[in-house]
Amino acid sequence: MTECPSCHVAVASSEQFCEACGAELSPTVATEEAAPSGVSPQASPAPDDLSTTAATCQACGGDVISDGYCGTCGARAPTLRDHFTEQPAAWVAGVCDRGIRHPRNEDAVALAADDEPVSRAVIVVCDGVSNSIDSDVASLAAARAARDLLASSRSRGMGTASSLVAAVIARLEAATDAASEAVIEVTRVAKVGAATGNPASCTFVAAVVEEGLLVVGSVGDSRVYWLPDAGTAVALTVDDSFAQEQIASGVPRAEAETGPMSHGITRWLGVDAPDHSPTTATMTLAEPGWILVCSDGLWNYCSEAQDLATLVRKTSGSSPVAAEPLTAEPLTAEPLTLAAALVDWANAQGGQDNISVALARIDSPAPRSTREEA
Repeated sequence: MTECPSCHVAVASSEQFCEACGAELSPTVATEEAAPSGVSPQASPAPDDLSTTAATCQACGGDVISDGYCGTCGARAPTLRDHFTEQPAAWVAGVCDRGIRHPRNEDAVALAADDEPVSRAVIVVCDGVSNSIDSDVASLAAARAARDLLASSRSRGMGTASSLVAAVIARLEAATDAASEAVIEVTRVAKVGAATGNPASCTFVAAVVEEGLLVVGSVGDSRVYWLPDAGTAVALTVDDSFAQEQIASGVPRAEAETGPMSHGITRWLGVDAPDHSPTTATMTLAEPGWILVCSDGLWNYCSEAQDLATLVRKTSGSSPVAAEPLTAEPLTAEPLTLAAALVDWANAQGGQDNISVALARIDSPAPRSTREEA
């Protein structure tokens, strides 16, 4: 016996289709369905409606009928929600993918950016909690609500460096409130989940670039990393998770992040959330490098900041990638190509979770570097 890659129901190894969901069980089709690669470097923001399914079956070329399955072979047709990209400006892009093992994509990415590099950008990633109801709807609503609020506000405080930091942090806190309300609204509209103890919920992380200043805020275990072209990489967020509590008590990171309850989170967004105030950090962007915002679908396979920096350099913008990075040449990739390559790499490691990767390329940074916890 084995299991269906789409719905995880047990199936016999001789079966060609899953009786539960109709998915094609051949390895070739599973690979094709998991994650389209080679996305266009000119991708626009994702459309409002991501529930649309393809009209033609990827497995056999037959017509997809109204229930979302192929009328010829019965394979499930992917939706835009399974794999979508955003690139609001040449220096900022993101890819959100279902992965291989999950039946739906509960991650979400929402981006905004000005055309001038390092001028202004907003990157939001939310990861729906799988055992909650409508987590895929909630994560997308939260990411877009936060993005829209952050993109529409341009308060700079009193014009000093410290007042700008305070102004951006205040915007980030307001954006987290907006994201939390969007998640709560999903439960309110659906009228399910709260009574059963499984209301819609998701993690939240956002990175805001404002004229060389980077401010990040997080709730849960989605992360922001700073990966300089040279020097030491750093994780700018600290997880709200059981694993992080173990790490703080002295358990080695590799052991804590692979043990029982390693992905149990201690804070989240949702009607049952104990506290959704974001933990924030700031730094001045003073050298070339990458801002990487991701869900645990990527960092599951490469958690340490310096290891991620090495992966990014080796990946070098090639897409698709094999199970091992392709080259150790210095990175000159464009953001969308690199994000797609990192998603492909995570799928090549097993794709056990949904995968979100968003990047901002910093080529003309501010003149000096500071970092403070807020």
